[in-house]
Amino acid sequence: MGRVSKTSLPAPDHATRLREALLAAAFTADGLLDLLGAPAYAALARSETVPALRATRGDAPLDTLVRLFLLQRPVPAGRVAAVLPLPECVADGWLTESGGEVRASVDVRPYSGPDGQDWFIVSDLGCAVGGAGGIGSHEEGVVLGIGGASTTLAGITVRRPVASALDVGTGSGIQALHASQHATRVTATDLNPRALDFTRLTLALSGAAPADLREGSLYEPVAGETYDLIVSNPPFVISPGARLTYRDGGMAGDDLCRTLVQQTGDRLNEGGYAHFLANWQHTEDEEWQDRLRSWVPHGCDAWIVQREVQDVTQYAELWLRDSGDHRTEPAEYAARYDAWLDDFEASGTKGVGFGWITLRKSAVAAAGKPSIVIEEWPHAVEQPLGPAIETHFARQDYLRDQDDAALLAGHFILAAEVVQEQVGLPGAEDPEHVVLRQNRGMRRATKVDAVGAGFAGVCDGSLPAGRILDAIAQLMNEDPVLLRDRTPQAIRLLVEEGFLEPLPPAGRTSG
Repeated sequence: MGRVSKTSLPAPDHATRLREALLAAAFTADGLLDLLGAPAYAALARSETVPALRATRGDAPLDTLVRLFLLQRPVPAGRVAAVLPLPECVADGWLTESGGEVRASVDVRPYSGPDGQDWFIVSDLGCAVGGAGGIGSHEEGVVLGIGGASTTLAGITVRRPVASALDVGTGSGIQALHASQHATRVTATDLNPRALDFTRLTLALSGAAPADLREGSLYEPVAGETYDLIVSNPPFVISPGARLTYRDGGMAGDDLCRTLVQQTGDRLNEGGYAHFLANWQHTEDEEWQDRLRSWVPHGCDAWIVQREVQDVTQYAELWLRDSGDHRTEPAEYAARYDAWLDDFEASGTKGVGFGWITLRKSAVAAAGKPSIVIEEWPHAVEQPLGPAIETHFARQDYLRDQDDAALLAGHFILAAEVVQEQVGLPGAEDPEHVVLRQNRGMRRATKVDAVGAGFAGVCDGSLPAGRILDAIAQLMNEDPVLLRDRTPQAIRLLVEEGFLEPLPPAGRTSG
């Protein structure tokens, strides 16, 4: 597929009628899966269209819409008119008609909301990530549809009713659409005015309330304003230039992500959350954890999770493929590859990390006691992760207030779906070690000794931790005083990682 050309965008005037027609034809995420079947549906996400073309050889309304909007094939006007209000769609610019055939002007992709809502993400033709055209060979200023990064950010966002939400760098409006479900007021910004137009279309076609749309970079359009929730999937790619607005931030190295995170402290209300996807450099003269710790703004707690690290060659190749440069002349491709490596060499970059950054504005952090957790976790997690992120910060609040004596007086329960695994040689009398494993949230696993396993196994909230340790000491013929002295740190770790949940006084059954 060649370079994607930008067309004038549809008007949202009759979006409600178009939405009704799409829903009537079952042009939804569930409807697509039923029609295409799992193999063809998965192939479409890999930009492979042949299975979907084979599955839509009929003339049913849903076949017509899939070929029109997802596969971006011309469809006879009579077939389209039987499904959609064709004159209005052509007049508003959703479709074009010529020679008895109709083509889509934009990509319209069904998307299922968190509570089963039927939404539609509108983007430039050929720019729906994983869509018919893939994501290569884009022109400057085009707007992409939904992809893995978008759904990841939506999944890690804390969802609770808020007065105000801000989507920085909104693109096709996916995060603004999610925020519209639990925020009274949604503001969406983007440096690309075309993206704001697409966000307007996405919200209208999804039946969501309009957002306050503002053009500009980072926080410039909302200077002096604060929000209860901020989300951003910024143009985080570390590149030797700013060729593509949707991915290249136009600042050196990881400065765009750093600037965005550092400026967030002044934009968040007390208790508010901010969630970002980001890339960061791994340099020769600095630990990546220290680099990110310096990004955390004053007055904020932070949880930063590195999900992946690529060496500079892997990283350059990934984004050269993204922009379609691997399809250019070999000499041109080599020159662009060289430019990436020159840029990394000049900055002393040896690798690039990718992950999530969550900030929470808190009075305790403002008083000089921030909770900053920076970790690497490349393993599978359970999405949506927003609830687990909210409980992470609640656990940090609890632990900051508990000295060892208070911890031993506390009551705990084992978190849901934690299992115990015993590892050792077959037939051995005792296991070599015991592992506690979560099947929810971060899906962590941690090794524990016999005391830790026994303690976790009897935590049902009925007894304080100290009394449980006394009983374990008696069973194991250990000195209870020594056991009380050496165990709080292990309890603290089990609480911090979510294996144990502290009970408030009202939730204790006795003791």
